[in-house]
Amino acid sequence: MAEIIDTNTDIAANLSAVNRQIADLVKRADRPAGSVTLVAVSKMHPAASAETALKAGHRVFGENRVQEAQKKWPVLREKYPDVQLHLIGPLQTNKVRDAIGLFDVIETIDRPKLARAVAAEMAQTGLKPTCFVQVNTGEEPQKAGILPAEADGFIALCRQELDLPVVGLMCIPPVGDSPALHFALLHEMAKRNGLAMLSMGMSADYDVAIGLGATHVRVGTAIFGQRPS
Repeated sequence: MAEIIDTNTDIAANLSAVNRQIADLVKRADRPAGSVTLVAVSKMHPAASAETALKAGHRVFGENRVQEAQKKWPVLREKYPDVQLHLIGPLQTNKVRDAIGLFDVIETIDRPKLARAVAAEMAQTGLKPTCFVQVNTGEEPQKAGILPAEADGFIALCRQELDLPVVGLMCIPPVGDSPALHFALLHEMAKRNGLAMLSMGMSADYDVAIGLGATHVRVGTAIFGQRPS
C-alpha cells in the first residue's frame, strides 16, 4: 500500500512528499520520468487549501461537483491561469454546459445520453475539454461508469460517431477488492482500444496503479487531509 502522508497541517509538505513518492514509483516501474500526472483532489476543501497547493507550484486539480467548482475556481483561475481542472465526479446532463465551460478534462463520460449531450454542447460552443470514459470495473449498481462488457462499443460510439476527444479510461475499484485486478482490467481495455491514458489510483493505492500503467493518479487525503464534514 502507498504510504499515507502525515496530513495534519502542511499541505505544501504533503504535496512535495507525494510527488517524491510518485517519482520513486515511476522509476521503480522502469517508466519514463514525468509519465504520471498527479491530480490533486481538492473536492470539499476550501479555496484556501487549493491555493496553498497552487502557491507550492501545483497546477492540476480534481473536483467532484460542478457547483462546488463554480464557487471555488473562477477567482483562483484569474490568479493562476495555467491551472488544469479535472471533473472526477458524476456528471448530470443538466450540468453539461457548466462543466464544459469550466473544466479542462472530464473524466466521467459513462453513458450514451451523457456522451451525446457533451458532444452537442461541444459542437455548439467550440470548447473541447479532454475526455476519459469511466468504467465500472466492479459492476457495482450504485456506482457510475459503463459496464466492462459494454465499454468497447461505448468507446467506439464516443470516438467514431460523436467525435469526442476521448484519450483514456478512468475507474474507481470497489472498496475491499484488490485494486490490482481492476487496474489490470482497465489497462487491458485501454490497450485494446488504442487509448494512451489511464486515470486510476487514489491515496491508498496509487502505488499499485502506477505499477500497472496509470498516467493520472487522483490523490486528495494524502495532500489535503481528511475532507471537512
